[in-house]
Amino acid sequence: MKQIVCLHSLTPEQTRLIEQAAPGYKLTVVKSTDADPALVNEAEILVGWSRQIADQVLNQDSRLKWLQTWSAGVDTLPLDKLEQKGVLLTNSSGVHAIPISETILGMMLSFSRQLHVSVRNQLKHSWETKLAAPGRDTLSELHGRTAVIVGVGEIGSEAARLAKAFGMRTVGVRRSGKADPHVDEMFTMDGLHKALSQGDYIISVLPLTDETHHLLNADAWAAAKPGACFINAGRGPTVDTASLLEALRSGQISCAGLDVFEKEPLPEDHPLWDMEQVIITPHVSGSTDRYTERVIDIFVENLKAYVQGKELPRNLVNYERAY
Repeated sequence: MKQIVCLHSLTPEQTRLIEQAAPGYKLTVVKSTDADPALVNEAEILVGWSRQIADQVLNQDSRLKWLQTWSAGVDTLPLDKLEQKGVLLTNSSGVHAIPISETILGMMLSFSRQLHVSVRNQLKHSWETKLAAPGRDTLSELHGRTAVIVGVGEIGSEAARLAKAFGMRTVGVRRSGKADPHVDEMFTMDGLHKALSQGDYIISVLPLTDETHHLLNADAWAAAKPGACFINAGRGPTVDTASLLEALRSGQISCAGLDVFEKEPLPEDHPLWDMEQVIITPHVSGSTDRYTERVIDIFVENLKAYVQGKELPRNLVNYERAY
């Protein structure tokens, strides 16, 4: 019997949904550390990824035809080898739209209302009514401000929708330049610097590709609106950290909310830890108690098409673009 191997825990209901969608397949749920190499080698469909099983998945005898990743980003996968093997690759794009966009708005509200300063004062038992952080010495509002979203996809679109609900103007940057219903003005990547010049809040949800590596660099900060707030919930290496530090120190960028970094975990002695105008979260903006539910929804929709020999309708990765 054809094999589906899932490397992540499922509820009985999620198991039932997969089995109903592919009656000719046997589903095995197993941790990558416990997976029998022979089982992995026999899998036609793999849900999840682990370097521990890479040899079994990529060898010439492997029967793998489709890999569904548990993440939206695929930059850590052996894309060249998967492409050479002719494996269909789908990601979990869309799973993160709600939790990451809510994290983005949470950071924006924290900086606008100086909530991070109040939390730090609370730890010191300090009653301070003048909430001042470097670059921002007054309480402000999101209403009427402009949010520039770099890398508008499902996450960026949802972040724009929430920003609009707070009365903000939204500007987007995306490779295609295609319009989005929640974005007031859209630019292609060639218009990045023009877009940055408008942003009170600059939000990056970029994927990591050769094109986007260090795209946000000294030139980008120089083009940004002076005193803009920067938030990165995309990929760490899209930002040149050294230039961001300089922009934060000079005040060109007044504050930063960072969930991702060039090197993770962020080293204990890194200067970002001690900057009062920076909020750091440990690459958890996409985490949610609804995660597995949403991945399986995507997978089952694709699985129904796959067993019928149809094109996969959702999240098929373009190997050339790496997303």
